[in-house]
Amino acid sequence: MAHAGNIKIGTRGSKLALWQAEWVKARIEERFPSCCAELVVIKTRGDKILDAPLAKIGGKGLFVKEIEEALMDGRIDLAVHSMKDMPADIPEGLCIGAVPVRETPNDAIVSRNEIPFSKLPEGARVGTSSLRRSSQLLNARPDISIAPLRGNIDTRLRKLETENLDAVILAAAGLTRLGMGDRITEELDPGILLPAVAQGALCIETRENDARIAQIVKTIDHDDSRTSVTAERAFLKRLEGGCQVPMAALARVRGRTIFMEGLVADIDGTRIIRDSVSGKRSDAYDLGTTLAEKLLARGAQKILNDLIEKDNR
Repeated sequence: MAHAGNIKIGTRGSKLALWQAEWVKARIEERFPSCCAELVVIKTRGDKILDAPLAKIGGKGLFVKEIEEALMDGRIDLAVHSMKDMPADIPEGLCIGAVPVRETPNDAIVSRNEIPFSKLPEGARVGTSSLRRSSQLLNARPDISIAPLRGNIDTRLRKLETENLDAVILAAAGLTRLGMGDRITEELDPGILLPAVAQGALCIETRENDARIAQIVKTIDHDDSRTSVTAERAFLKRLEGGCQVPMAALARVRGRTIFMEGLVADIDGTRIIRDSVSGKRSDAYDLGTTLAEKLLARGAQKILNDLIEKDNR
């Protein structure tokens, strides 16, 4: 086994990001007792702008760019990100070194008085700034009202009380990781709310030419999680999606087969194009691309064009 030496792990400073980085640090130190891993906290543009929806300020990449710069210039040896924050294209010289075991990909509703989504009162105010979430929720319940919601998990939960909301929507994975699983009223079925690409998965990003770090992080790579994330990210890449487009995908690995669902919606949820594919797990990337092509052929291209036109006005 390689001598691991010292390792600098780059991370954002939020409570969830630090939990994720500490988890990776602990797994590495378990496998390489000689290793001394240190967290390096880096503030990203997404952390600095808290008063605007991500779709308005640039979408994906806002939580990773500064960390990737630190990785490229050698200030850190690896980075731990939430995979759903990763743009479809990774900078030259960097790569996804490992995808650890994925937490549940589903979204969760946290509501006042633990009322499930289907039983929320007519006109209920539901907090989320995600276009993906709001479009699907409005499709399922056109009577509800969506209230913008940014900030970390604690802030969002606090706003349930302070902003007179009936419910907020969060990733179940984040709540579970922070020991707040008891706050979840219900995990929403993907039939109602299909998750974001790679939601619940972590990304360990490394330099392509760093053989020492590659050997270390591959020990915490989880094959099924990497396979499902590969399919979902291929879907994202083909649709050139960021936060500006309501899109979602979920791939599940069962033995040698992968099953995948995806959708593209317009912002108000009146149009949703949804489809699924299945095939060999070894074809994960191609399946993700195929699913995106199916949606584009069925009307998703028109939705994307309409959204681009609206943005350019």
